[in-house]
Amino acid sequence: MDKNRKTAYFTLLDVESKKSYSNIALNHNIIRFKPDSPAFVRELVYGVLENKIYIDYLISRFIKTQVENMKTSDITVLRMGIYQLKFMDSVPAYAAVNESVDLAKKFCRGREGFVNGVLRSFIRSGNDVELPDRSKEVEYLSVKYSYEPWIVELWLEQYDVDFVEELLTAGNASPDMVIRVNTLKTSREDLKARITAKGYTANEGLLCKQALHVKGTGILEGKLYKSGMFSVQDESSMSVVDILDPQPNELIMDVCAAPGGKSLAAAEKMRNKGRIIARDIYRRKLSIIENESERLGVKSIETTVWDAARVDSAMIEKADRVLVDAPCSGLGVVRRKPEIKYKKMTSEIIELPLKQLAILSASSQYVKPGGVLVYSTCTISPDENQKVIRDFLKKNPNYIIEQEMQLLPNVDNTDGFFICKMKKDKL
Repeated sequence: MDKNRKTAYFTLLDVESKKSYSNIALNHNIIRFKPDSPAFVRELVYGVLENKIYIDYLISRFIKTQVENMKTSDITVLRMGIYQLKFMDSVPAYAAVNESVDLAKKFCRGREGFVNGVLRSFIRSGNDVELPDRSKEVEYLSVKYSYEPWIVELWLEQYDVDFVEELLTAGNASPDMVIRVNTLKTSREDLKARITAKGYTANEGLLCKQALHVKGTGILEGKLYKSGMFSVQDESSMSVVDILDPQPNELIMDVCAAPGGKSLAAAEKMRNKGRIIARDIYRRKLSIIENESERLGVKSIETTVWDAARVDSAMIEKADRVLVDAPCSGLGVVRRKPEIKYKKMTSEIIELPLKQLAILSASSQYVKPGGVLVYSTCTISPDENQKVIRDFLKKNPNYIIEQEMQLLPNVDNTDGFFICKMKKDKL
């Protein structure tokens, strides 16, 4: 059996059945099965995930049952086969069919004939399946770009349809690998020279002075990464810390810190001078920050388990700057985690603004008079962003907005991020 497709199959199965994050499941299964071509596996996995609703729409035209009623093993094999036939010109049609049938023989016993029949019917159709009528705008966009309808509706309420199509397209594009230079150990110019000397392409970021966009594989296995010269972080996340603007010798609180990229970036900016309290509700997530601190040579971060929605009376008006990178729907990072596109509109999502406001309200009490409070999310949703800020300011008139921005992947070539910087009045 082909190890590449087997690896892709188990990765997609983990995402579908265990609700695993695609990047984590992918890395785990690549280590587990040692495929011949990890690049092929990644293309197949992310291709299926990015186009899942569209692929299921195609499959539905050639089966009598409902796609949602199929076994996860069966639909996973079919999705892989259809994706190869529709999108991967490098894969001959016979190979896509034969390898899918082999997977079915092993993992969908008794269904190999069904899989073979569906794929061959798709080939006979000439890959020509009409999309829903354009007049049904939400359904059309949902199928074409593979997003849950409620996300399409949300963005159509904010932007015109042409802009929404650009946004949907950008969410399906492969993002750049962006790294943050660790200025405790090197400079951007020096690191760029070292990276390019090893055969990688590196270009300066457009928003952040410490950012490099890198092309090439295997950079995270090299000595530069292991010795702490850089971290992987999108410019949107770096921008949050730039706007927070932490200064040496200040006390900074990052109340929803894990996995710690922003706390670590703040420590680098502060030259290890000062104190950063990084908190999260889960102890296991804080260990990531501790391990990264050691790799990067960061010595100013203290990790603490704490529920950010609760007020810590010992820290009231103690912090110079507080960062609230709130839990959110994650709609700004679908290009990195395409499984987010298929979240259902649940009570948990509906209640997120209340949770975000509770965290922001509790955390605002830690800010000194004259200090700074930054609220950020990795989503594109007014209810979780601008509305939370408006509701907060109604109850906290002693805060004023100094800066507010919504980064968008189709405009800024970053993840979608909302950032709001507020200053507390001096007494």
